[in-house]
Amino acid sequence: MRVGIDCRYVRVGRHDGISRFTAGIVAHLPDRHDYVLLVSDERQLESLPAGMPWELLPDPTDAGEPFVARRVNRLGLDAVFSPMQTMGSRGRDYALVLTLHDLIYYRNRTPPREFPWPLRLGWRAFHLSWVPQRFLLNGADGVVTVSETTAGLISLHRLTKRPVTVAYNAADPAEPRPADGARERSLVYMGSFMPYKNVETLAAALPLLGADWSLHCMSRVSDADRARLTGLAPAGALVFHDGASDDEYRSVLRSATALVTASFDEGFGIPLVESMGVGTPVVVSDIPIFREIGGDVAEYFDPRSPSAAAAAVRRLELRWDDASRASVERAGRFRWADSAEQVVRAVEQAVGARGARS
Repeated sequence: MRVGIDCRYVRVGRHDGISRFTAGIVAHLPDRHDYVLLVSDERQLESLPAGMPWELLPDPTDAGEPFVARRVNRLGLDAVFSPMQTMGSRGRDYALVLTLHDLIYYRNRTPPREFPWPLRLGWRAFHLSWVPQRFLLNGADGVVTVSETTAGLISLHRLTKRPVTVAYNAADPAEPRPADGARERSLVYMGSFMPYKNVETLAAALPLLGADWSLHCMSRVSDADRARLTGLAPAGALVFHDGASDDEYRSVLRSATALVTASFDEGFGIPLVESMGVGTPVVVSDIPIFREIGGDVAEYFDPRSPSAAAAAVRRLELRWDDASRASVERAGRFRWADSAEQVVRAVEQAVGARGARS
């Protein structure tokens, strides 16, 4: 089969979540089909395996995206996999598998801040009803999602009649922390500062832990967010890296006591897998997706309570060595090779189902 992989969501310069998911899948595709990368900017190829065939398509935000299948039809593909659910399906003559990562924005309707205002307006309108989502997903032959938690929500809200396959997010392999390395009284937060991320609880937990604890915030932060969070924590306890490199992030992780997040809602939680993979345990809010990722290895707390967050860190300290070893083992459950295999099986199933219908 000739299978197109929609790589138009790969970020130029640095990955976001969907970009990393795409690159991870592409780099581990099983060698039993011919794959064609579909890009909208040749620079996207720099983040993808070299030497793979590729074709240029319009950007996925282009006004003609609902009719992009007309362009794809000319490529002679048997199937296409997209890491998003918004790829146009009208008039296609190939099997199509789309991806729905999560349903966060039905519960938290504030769109990503980097979007231009017309896209932010459309984003809000899209999430006012389940109908647009059902229309998109039922326009495909199969659907992929990144967790059993989201698969359950898709079923609960009857979002599609198509088969749903779980292909977990994963993390790139990283050097583990030294067995005899020093463990600092520091915590790491990797994520945005949108309201549902609830970073305020983490900042407010610091004075309950003691003056020698610090919280490293790795992502870019606005002046307003920085000022608000700084007012909740002891002087000097918050360390803002304001967009750390991957090497800097991993270096801080390897010496920290834990990665922490107090998020009220998530679609997955790649930082949890990244942290556990290097042997740094995680202390996280007690929500279903984090239970799915962390199992009985993580420590959990009520995200509305700074004191509960501090208590969870204290519990982790008492079993830290065992938690560190168990975290590495737990992270091994999330592998790009396994996820890529699940994606390709979903594509093969979609091709078979489309052939049977015709």
